[in-house]
Amino acid sequence: MRIGEMVRRTGVSERLLRYYEEQGLLAPTRLPSGYRVYSDADVDTVRRIRFLLAAGLPTALIARVLPCVRDDSTTLAPVCSDLVADLRRERERITCAINDLEASRSVLDTVIAAGPDAPEPDAGVDAAEVTIRQPVSQG
Repeated sequence: MRIGEMVRRTGVSERLLRYYEEQGLLAPTRLPSGYRVYSDADVDTVRRIRFLLAAGLPTALIARVLPCVRDDSTTLAPVCSDLVADLRRERERITCAINDLEASRSVLDTVIAAGPDAPEPDAGVDAAEVTIRQPVSQG
C-alpha cells in the first residue's frame, strides 16, 4: 500500500511515517520511482510504535525495543531478557520526572497561595516541606 493508504489505516500523518523511517523504526520498500510501499506488517509496527510512544519511551529506545517484544494485540510483552532492565530504567526515569513535576507544582501552589484572592492549593502543601531536586542527567 502507498503512504496515503497507510495514513488512512494507521491514523498517523505522512510526516510522522517519514520520521519513523528516519529513526529506523519503520522500513517500507521503495519502488524505482521512489514511492514508499508499506505492508500489513508495517501497520502493526506503527501500532506498536504508537503504544511505546504513549508509554513515554523515546524513539531511540523504541528502536531497540521493537525487535524484542511480542504483540498479542492487546499489549506488548518483552521476549529479550535484557529488555526488562532497559524498561525498568526508563520507568525510573519517568517516575523521577513525575516527582520533579509534582514538586514544581507544590512550589507553584505555595506562590499562588501567597497572592491576593488566591484559591486554596490542591493538597494543602506546606512550603517548608517542599524540596526541589535537580533533574536526573541521562547518559
